[in-house]
Amino acid sequence: MTRRLMIILVLVFALVAFAGGTWLANKSAAPADVPTVASALADRLVRPHSPILGAPNAPVTIVEFFDPACEACRAFHPVVKQTLAEHGDSVRVVIRYAPFHGDASETAVRILEAARRQARFEPVLEALLAAQPVWAQHGNPQLDVAWQAAGDAGLDVEEARRVIADPEIDAVLAQDAADVAAVGVQRTPTFFVDGRPLMRFGADELKAMVRQQVEATS
Repeated sequence: MTRRLMIILVLVFALVAFAGGTWLANKSAAPADVPTVASALADRLVRPHSPILGAPNAPVTIVEFFDPACEACRAFHPVVKQTLAEHGDSVRVVIRYAPFHGDASETAVRILEAARRQARFEPVLEALLAAQPVWAQHGNPQLDVAWQAAGDAGLDVEEARRVIADPEIDAVLAQDAADVAAVGVQRTPTFFVDGRPLMRFGADELKAMVRQQVEATS
């Protein structure tokens, strides 16, 4: 073998090794490799009072910072439900309130908290999102429509109206507002999966990140 041929072969092998290493690096740069939030903020993502969709003790946790008056939250909700359905008891969704749309949002959150006390959280959530285009009109909210939708979903409206100003519900909103500020959430919906932020917003991105976490914990 000539010296020149040997040099060429060495260069070829080096190039192949480099390409393989680059492929592996890109393959490993998956959503689950995104750093988790700082440990000092980890407790800010999930609170004991936070509503949970799915299996309460699921090994994978999606945290959604959510505004019931947010159009994007409404549009993305089917994706959240599909993700839960796909993974069954392996995934749960923890709802954190971020009522960025003002008084109408806050009232809707209070309706949801009253519904949770009556074990009607999920049906009332679905009803509020379905009726959102009417009751959450920007600049002209129609909260009577929100109450009607909640009532149609099985909420005892009279009881709910009595408790929505309860100090415990005030405390839930205050704690969630503090956590929103601490974590730096600026828009809804914002997602974290097992403490890792969804860096690029999208249905496929969320599904991929959740799928990877489920595989890692199975």
